[in-house]
Amino acid sequence: MNVSRRGELLLFAATLCAASGWVTSKYVLYEMPNSMFVAGRFFIAAALLLPFCFQELKHFSWSIFKNLIFVGALLAASINVWVHAVSTTNSLAEGALIMSLAMIIAPLTQWLLLRQKPSSAFWVSLPLATLGMMLLTLKNGWHFDPSLGYFFLSSCLLSAHFVLNKRVSAQLSALPSICIQMFVVAISGGILYVIDGAPSIEVSTSGWLYFALATLLATTMRYLTQTIGQGTTSIATASLIMILEPIWTLLMSVALFGSHLSITDTIGGALILLSLYVYVKLSRRYGN
Repeated sequence: MNVSRRGELLLFAATLCAASGWVTSKYVLYEMPNSMFVAGRFFIAAALLLPFCFQELKHFSWSIFKNLIFVGALLAASINVWVHAVSTTNSLAEGALIMSLAMIIAPLTQWLLLRQKPSSAFWVSLPLATLGMMLLTLKNGWHFDPSLGYFFLSSCLLSAHFVLNKRVSAQLSALPSICIQMFVVAISGGILYVIDGAPSIEVSTSGWLYFALATLLATTMRYLTQTIGQGTTSIATASLIMILEPIWTLLMSVALFGSHLSITDTIGGALILLSLYVYVKLSRRYGN
């Protein structure tokens, strides 16, 4: 098997791991405070990755650490908002589709933060993505679902993280960068847990099992497979494969929670997936 094909298979596995995180997180958050879930999940995941990148981290300067802490704080904000949304929503599938908009939002974020104008692919895809998001979030007589608004806010924060992380990590290996940022996310969860008054918890055996799956499979394995896969695959190909994440999430949500999409939801989701596909294909064709 050639290197490129192996990378594609790893990315495919990453989409399954990422989708499982939506389901396992929903189960865990029935029993565990949001902040404790974030702190524990990301601290353990970072600790598991640390041995693989410790030697590289020893050579990082303080300025590099400061930059990684800053972008890690953006990731922490996105994750904490996402966890709140997951804990309150009855629409995991719709949330996953909205979170996938981060890739479409990123060029606009780059324009706002770094003054780099979006490509033509962005302007073609944006109307499709906007219409799809409106159909997903404004329903039941055009009544706005607050949890989907939180998913959109998390997606915007994630796009900002993507843009700035790409700039900060341009000359760094991916694994130590991710490890440091995971520790920052864990610390943010710990701070919020203390602010919440350090509530006591009673988690069942099944709850701890789902926590372990969310930590090992949906966090550690997801980032490992995604990082290695992206290293041997073109950006366009990787982006196309990662579009599978909301599809897997939808299928898992239907199978495990009995979720269903209305006709409006289905059309909205299809438009978002189409916008992502168009964006990636046009970017590949015109090289921007």
